[in-house]
Amino acid sequence: MVRGMTKRLALVPLALFAAPLAAQDTDIGALPTPASELVVLDTTAGDITVALETERAPITAANFLRYVDEDRFDGIVFYRAMSLDYGEPPNGLIQAGTQNDPDRILPGIAHEPTSETGLSHTDGALSMARLDPGTATGDFSIMIKDQTGLDAMPDSDDPNERAGYAVFGYVVDGMDVVHAIHAMPTDPDKGEGWMKGQMLADPVVIVDARRLEQVTD
Repeated sequence: MVRGMTKRLALVPLALFAAPLAAQDTDIGALPTPASELVVLDTTAGDITVALETERAPITAANFLRYVDEDRFDGIVFYRAMSLDYGEPPNGLIQAGTQNDPDRILPGIAHEPTSETGLSHTDGALSMARLDPGTATGDFSIMIKDQTGLDAMPDSDDPNERAGYAVFGYVVDGMDVVHAIHAMPTDPDKGEGWMKGQMLADPVVIVDARRLEQVTD
């Protein structure tokens, strides 16, 4: 993901304050929920259920769903567990993906910055791993605690910070599994550069990734 994990406040959507308070008589609970799609990641450590933001991050969510529907995630692994030395542990992220496997990888997708989607790197957020903006393919991370320093920073002089990383969903069940993976031993000799020591000694396999079928009466 990112080399620096500087903490900062998440941006507040200005649209919430567009009208005078006296004129805002809408029942907030009645507002429509943005569309999402549930996906289950069946791992050797347990199930993780995620809600993909198909309305607010349509490009990134559709890309993830294509990997799911074409079975490109079946057999991949959670290979990285990054821990941060500030705040109450556990704190950091875990990462999984295709790792540039030519038999699994799809072309890179257009970048959907958090400054445009309104989504943020809060606890349980799914975010695409990438090099330059527009190169994200089939590797993703799950946040443990708020990591809003990964959000887009439009006023930054650094192009990478301006773009930030693309959030496209959130864990809705199975954060205990996420924490269990994060707590697993890492190999001090695995990994390159700033990622050295963050690779799991025994990666956790995603046995099956599938859409969660909604049962209706």
